[in-house]
Amino acid sequence: MSVESQGPGKKNDDVQLPAKRANLTVFDNLLKLDIRPERDGTSHSTAQTAMRKRLRGVKLRHVVIAAGFALCVAVPTALTGAYMAFIAADQYHSASAFAVRSIDGKAGGDLLGMFTQSSGGSSTSSDSYMLLDYIRSERMIEAVSQTIDLEQAFARRGADFFYAMAPGLAVEERLEYWKNVVKVNYDHTSSILNLSVKAFDPQTAQAIANAVIVESERLINDLSLEARNGVLKASREEVALAESRLSAARVALRNFRDVTQEADPVEAAKLAAQLVGSLEQQLTQLKTELTSAQTRMSANSPRIRVITTQITSLEKQLDAEKQRFGSGTSGSNQSSDVATRILNYESLETEREFAEKAYTAALGGLEKARMDANNQQRYLATFIQPTLSQLAQYPSRAMNVALVFLACLFAWGVATMGYYNIRDRN
Repeated sequence: MSVESQGPGKKNDDVQLPAKRANLTVFDNLLKLDIRPERDGTSHSTAQTAMRKRLRGVKLRHVVIAAGFALCVAVPTALTGAYMAFIAADQYHSASAFAVRSIDGKAGGDLLGMFTQSSGGSSTSSDSYMLLDYIRSERMIEAVSQTIDLEQAFARRGADFFYAMAPGLAVEERLEYWKNVVKVNYDHTSSILNLSVKAFDPQTAQAIANAVIVESERLINDLSLEARNGVLKASREEVALAESRLSAARVALRNFRDVTQEADPVEAAKLAAQLVGSLEQQLTQLKTELTSAQTRMSANSPRIRVITTQITSLEKQLDAEKQRFGSGTSGSNQSSDVATRILNYESLETEREFAEKAYTAALGGLEKARMDANNQQRYLATFIQPTLSQLAQYPSRAMNVALVFLACLFAWGVATMGYYNIRDRN
């Protein structure tokens, strides 16, 4: 009984043990299923809570500032970089250097002295400034356009509209574009002008630089010629005035000689004085003979009558000769006497001599002015001819992108700080 009773009970226990294990396994699985959803739900809720906290921390102004940075800084910089990399056309430059100099005998004898002399620097500085303004003016554009088609030279290359010159621009807009592609700098120390021309091909840039130099030489030559003619004009007018005065004096002297029929009244007066002296001597001798004859002869004798007649004739001739010297009264205006003729002749001769001296001085002044004008003549010394580029130096793509980025960043930063400043004050 005991064995049988023990046997079946042990079997029951053995049968129930796997069932219990199975139940425990199912229970454990159920526990695991209950725990995992609790853990996943907890972690998911924690992530959502953190996300909500972050979203609550991000405000509208932060979004606006970030969007402003993207629109004002990132987008313009990216567009500029794309334009510079794929659209902007290559540009070549041609450089040249020249200076305005004057022909001066005191200049240095070596080649370096021609460009570093201080004697001509101050006198040509004004011409250099005039040339600088002329290259940057509309007149230079008109002069260069006569030999080079600027619209064709700076026409659009592909889709590059930024660096090209649009057709049909106004004069002012063409001048602004000209100042961007043609650069000229003036060195005050050496008085040298440095020219730089940009174009879409090197041959065009060199041709434009050559045209600018040709027009600059023409301007300097015209200014030099005008200055030379201005200096000589006054001297030539003085010479013409002195020549006309001398001619008038000579004509007046010739008319005087035609009227008086005397080459030199002074010499004629000397001869007349000698004649008067001779007549007076003869008259004295005749009077002496008459006195001697009257002591020996009667008053009606032929000899006395002859001597008396000779004395009368000599006295009349002597009076006539003396009358030629003057009337003997003050204030006489007779032009036939010797004194008046001598006075008029001396006045005319003095005027003629003064006119001759003035004419000689005017000729000397004209010659000196011509020499000074030749010595101070201006010319354009081009010591670096326009170069021909082999590589494109423009546009500076990286530099332009960096400048756009910095400019946009600066503008965005100023706007952002201004907003925060107003917000803090309020």
